[in-house]
Amino acid sequence: MKTYSAKRLALYITALLLISNFGFFLIRSKKDFGEAFSILFIILFCTMSYFLVLFILNRYINEKIKPIYKTIREVPVSGKKSKLLETLNTTNITDVQKEVEEWAKNQTQEITRLKDLERYRKEFVGNVSHELKTPIFNIQGYVLTLLEGGIDDPRINKLYLQRTEKSIDRMISIVADLESITKLESGELKINLVNFDLVRLTEEVFELAQMLANERGISLQFATKTDKPIMVSADKKRIMEVMNNLVGNGIKYGKKRGFVKVGFYDLHETILIEITDNGIGMDKNDLFRIFERFYRVDKSRSREQGGTGLGLSIVKHIIEAHDQTINVKSVPDKGTTFTFTLGKAK
Repeated sequence: MKTYSAKRLALYITALLLISNFGFFLIRSKKDFGEAFSILFIILFCTMSYFLVLFILNRYINEKIKPIYKTIREVPVSGKKSKLLETLNTTNITDVQKEVEEWAKNQTQEITRLKDLERYRKEFVGNVSHELKTPIFNIQGYVLTLLEGGIDDPRINKLYLQRTEKSIDRMISIVADLESITKLESGELKINLVNFDLVRLTEEVFELAQMLANERGISLQFATKTDKPIMVSADKKRIMEVMNNLVGNGIKYGKKRGFVKVGFYDLHETILIEITDNGIGMDKNDLFRIFERFYRVDKSRSREQGGTGLGLSIVKHIIEAHDQTINVKSVPDKGTTFTFTLGKAK
């Protein structure tokens, strides 16, 4: 019965009333008014009963269910405002129930999402504070030492000023990276699409990273043949930033006498770029969070390697700004592989 509309319920209730009282009305009407009039009386009784029951049911639905239904229809769901209640009288109870359940489910999901955002906001504020606190305290210590007489000591004045400069540079890097992410997220930072050779760009990245790679005993290699240019359509400056970050991470967290390999694979309309290292790798539980701002797998070791902790977040935003995707797979003590795609040059 819960699946019946108000009209159908009214019809069934009327039928039950008729069955229970049919004999009584029939006998009385035949006895007092004759057969023809009794049939007419029964028809009128049916009609009046039906509309009376329908009126009562609709009144009940309007008074009890309509306020609830109207409320959920006026609440925006998934960012879209529904129309006001228009056809409640023609909607059966099951439809209303389903919509209420769907609304409740959406609200639960929205609450969960808001809680996740609140948690992320708290973590983000804490991480920003922590990242900025270290260089600020360093600068404060160096300046106080100089003010208390260290400025006159030639053994420390220049050294402390140089260290102060490094701390300031770190703060500038953090602020600049945060500004880049904000612009990428808001769409303010536009992607300048040009055609360029991925092979040549990777060679430039290798040249810039060669000194650090030599210090750590890591070789930089192409995983695929690079006899011919591989032309893509993308923002060359931003993709250079992506490649520098991913190759640099492979070097920083690689093992001695290890490698960082870059390979290119043709996927018909796109080129798949794969950056692989045989370094320390990451645990499975860390993989889904590594693109978060300031997230570090090994916080103490990561800070020793330098960087702002924003590199992979910027990488993800740059690739997504190209309407492409980036993925990562990693095995502890085996290495890590990042893959992303770029559109071919037309």
